[in-house]
Amino acid sequence: MHTAQKRPEFRNINALRDLPTYRLPAPGWVSILHRVSGVLMFVLMPFIIWMFDTSVSSELSFARFRAAFNSGLGFVPGWFIKLVALALIWAYLHHFIAGVRHLWMDVSHTATNKQFGGKSAKVTLTLAIVLTVVLGAKLFGLY
Repeated sequence: MHTAQKRPEFRNINALRDLPTYRLPAPGWVSILHRVSGVLMFVLMPFIIWMFDTSVSSELSFARFRAAFNSGLGFVPGWFIKLVALALIWAYLHHFIAGVRHLWMDVSHTATNKQFGGKSAKVTLTLAIVLTVVLGAKLFGLY
């Protein structure tokens, strides 16, 4: 006769001991990063508005916009401005792709299962990273 092994029971989770060993599945990462990307876009909204306003106001302001990315703006170096823009690129791409994933799962109830959730989460993470790398290479002048 085979006796089933009792699963561990956690009543009090020790954050220092238990959380570092916990492996979050891909859908969990997508969910957390969806929130992080939304917060990042919200917090950087003044930077987004500045970029948009400066880039479309006039030819002179567009020249200042390009100069900020190339040589910096005041005490802020150009590479740092590009890095913040790259973070925004990732945040937008991840938030958009994860949002489309969530909408698809809401609309098509047949796609709401563990297998689809795992596969679509991996696709979401991969697409966001690959597109960010491609656009980041363009941003930093690699092509």
